[in-house]
Amino acid sequence: MAVKSNHVTIKGIKDGLVFLLDDECEYEELLGELRYKLEHSHQNILTGPIIHVDVKMGSRRITEDQKQSMLDILKQKGNLLIRSVEFPESEPEQAPAYTIMSGMVRSGQVLSHHGDLLFLGDVNPGGSILCTGDIYILGALRGMAHAGFEGKEEAIIAASHFAPTQLRIAEQISRPPDEWETRETSMEFAFLQDGAMQIDKISNIVRIRRDFNVFKGV
Repeated sequence: MAVKSNHVTIKGIKDGLVFLLDDECEYEELLGELRYKLEHSHQNILTGPIIHVDVKMGSRRITEDQKQSMLDILKQKGNLLIRSVEFPESEPEQAPAYTIMSGMVRSGQVLSHHGDLLFLGDVNPGGSILCTGDIYILGALRGMAHAGFEGKEEAIIAASHFAPTQLRIAEQISRPPDEWETRETSMEFAFLQDGAMQIDKISNIVRIRRDFNVFKGV
């Protein structure tokens, strides 16, 4: 069966061949045309001595499995030696950009920050931290913390010693029970779930964040 599309262009260069692959068509259609041209329409250049091949994918992003499928087709011709495959690499996940501050927030003091904050120190009773993003406290939270105060409901509040007088996330306010003042606390975090404040161990933060992103369609 003839392939009339032209998603695969093969060009000769000084020391080999360049395969220019269309980056807009369906990938399976692209592989089908590549396979057809190697098997039928380019026999004169794909037989004989070893030929170095450079493959250019354009702006198409492919998975490792898709890349391997393409290489398997090219390797069926024993005289083709794949020298390079050029395609955009997946962008690495960016680590969250936290601003780091240290010190102590005393009674009557308010620390306000735009963005996510990593605070190294204690927040004493009567002291407050307000952030538009997440709040991470490597120390004791005994005062008030308000995360996502511009309406970011997915913001969280975490602390090494979790004994706040009040928590706020976006518009939701939670005053912890009296027993928080006497119980042993560990690294915990607060988050919103179905519009209500929840507290969980910090070890569960990845699962909670993943579930939230799935719910939001991220």
